[in-house]
Amino acid sequence: MFDVVVIGAGIVGAACARKLAMLDRSVLVIDSGSTAGGTSSQGEGNLLLSDKAPGPELVLAQYARRLWPQLAADLADELGREFPSIEFDPKGGLVVSTTDVGASPLLAFAASQRAAGVDAQSISIAEALEREPDLNPAIGAAVFYPEDAQVQPAIATEALLASARLHGVEVRQGVEVTGVMVDGSGSVVGVHTGRGDIPCGAVVIAAGPWSARVARSFGLLVPIRPRRGMVLVTSRMPHRIFHKVYDADYVGAVESGDAALQTSSVVESTAAGTVLIGSSREQIGFDDRLNVDVLRQLASKALRLFPFLHEQPVMRAYGGFRPYMPDHLPLISADLRMPGLWHATGHEGAGIGLSIATAEMIGAAMTGTFAEIDASPFSLERASLAPFLVEAA
Repeated sequence: MFDVVVIGAGIVGAACARKLAMLDRSVLVIDSGSTAGGTSSQGEGNLLLSDKAPGPELVLAQYARRLWPQLAADLADELGREFPSIEFDPKGGLVVSTTDVGASPLLAFAASQRAAGVDAQSISIAEALEREPDLNPAIGAAVFYPEDAQVQPAIATEALLASARLHGVEVRQGVEVTGVMVDGSGSVVGVHTGRGDIPCGAVVIAAGPWSARVARSFGLLVPIRPRRGMVLVTSRMPHRIFHKVYDADYVGAVESGDAALQTSSVVESTAAGTVLIGSSREQIGFDDRLNVDVLRQLASKALRLFPFLHEQPVMRAYGGFRPYMPDHLPLISADLRMPGLWHATGHEGAGIGLSIATAEMIGAAMTGTFAEIDASPFSLERASLAPFLVEAA
């Protein structure tokens, strides 16, 4: 019997499993697919403060950003040189307005973030071009965020799982949860799976956009929906983009609840020499077909930032589903409807960056130890979520 079963072998589940094992819990991670096979392998690896307005999610992101440098060092020490680097790169982010009209809102947003402790540096167009010489000079304003960073998301997930295994965690792939086992008081005592029952003392649902499906198999409702995003990847080239660069429209797209397609320009290089071009958001269920019109919009908007990309071949395109919450806050919480059930999900496009802070919060809550930040804004019982729970029910 395991102390905890974590459902989901993406980066959030991996981080939670590792943390709980380090707190002397016996942990099993199960996933209906493969490790890092869902959302965690279909994003850009962003560790961002620049796109978050003052409030609970920004506080969570600031906490996570303090943790990432030490985690990167710890994983390198634990796993050795034979394991690929997670490519933690504190390269900073550059946010620009592509129109004069967008300049004032961008600068006002940055000012609000500075008041919340973010290092948001309003810089001149000339200074922006010093940082990014190939940037289109026809921009209205620029803000530099030195705290923004990036990791390689699939490798980071696998590294966390490898570390978790070193701490005694067992990982099983291709195991689909079909229901929950409860005792006479309604408390969790295990899960039913397609490969048999697994007794346990607690369950953490960390299945990203599929979390609602897992909860439904338990007879519970959570208002998580898939929100699709697509990314273009260029062929390799000498590095000509040195930061994460995006237009100010990206912030509005992140915070929007509109189900219709939204695109904005997000451009950054990888350690391998490719350039990632995003970003799109739309709620179309789990439809995974590539949409050429979306890709066309991404390419067009990227050229507004970096015209030289016009001559660069595109190597591939991919899409993924992000776990969208209607009040734009992740769910990091016990579920009082079923004692022993926990949620670590709903991070939408910020799950890579927020994963390790989420794990710290889950570990503290499960063991009743000190929590670095207030967990109540991420509770299933929060007031902002109540209308959507009623709607879902």
